[in-house]
Amino acid sequence: MSEKNSVPRTADDLRATILEQYESFSGRLQQIARYVLDHPDDLALETLTVIAQNAAVQPSAIVRFAKALGFSGASPMQRLLRDSLLAKHAVLGYGERVRRFNASVNRTAVGNTGHLLAEFVEGDTLALQRLQQTVSKTDVDKAIKLLDRANTVYVIGIRRSFPVASYLAYSLQQVGKRTFFVDGVGGLARQQARTVQPDDLVVTISFHPYAEETVAFSEAAHAAGARILAISDSPVGPIAKVANLVLQVKDSEVRNFRSLAASLCLAQTLVVRLAFELERPAAARRRGARSGAAASQ
Repeated sequence: MSEKNSVPRTADDLRATILEQYESFSGRLQQIARYVLDHPDDLALETLTVIAQNAAVQPSAIVRFAKALGFSGASPMQRLLRDSLLAKHAVLGYGERVRRFNASVNRTAVGNTGHLLAEFVEGDTLALQRLQQTVSKTDVDKAIKLLDRANTVYVIGIRRSFPVASYLAYSLQQVGKRTFFVDGVGGLARQQARTVQPDDLVVTISFHPYAEETVAFSEAAHAAGARILAISDSPVGPIAKVANLVLQVKDSEVRNFRSLAASLCLAQTLVVRLAFELERPAAARRRGARSGAAASQ
């Protein structure tokens, strides 16, 4: 394939190319790659100086990154993402709302309880809107197949992810799915990983800076042959590397306090969608499975 043909032509191509080449990048280029994957709107709309400052790199490093992907410089890469945003007017409006919201929060002093509540509500609203962009219907369908086909589901989420993991484990049990909640009490997470079998599924939930216990459990389960469904804020984070499927969630952060609204919304969606799937007559589910297998051939 020639260099011209290898240059990403769409935002989806760019994302796929970064994920494909990520492991071959140097540490600095991986840092930029994570920023591009996690903040594509910023890359499309901000100046190179602002992007470099936010990514904690030099502007020249972003230019090198773009050239490593086949672009002549940073501007063509930004233009590709900007064109993608312009094709989705609602997303462009969303990106502008995010910047205005962050600027407003940075300018406003804390002191008015009503105003503070409005800030958190607005932040969560934006995060929920973003969730519709990062998790597609196809992603949800794939996740449901993983949950449905698993003999046993293990759910792990430590520290900030704990509320999401506990809710998901409890709710999966309520809809009749055999589920174990790995809570890490007594430091037994590694020992619990030894019970994971190849026909099991591990739902692993972690966000930057990523809990070591969650990463270790996920890697051990992957080594045991189990499938991994990751709920995380980056497609190249440590739990994403061993995952069969990554559902990317970016919760809001207001005054350095991170919310869990979008993560819990996603967890609820998975449980309710699985409940509908489990209630379908067995014959209908078999027909659906056969038609899906035939379509994939």
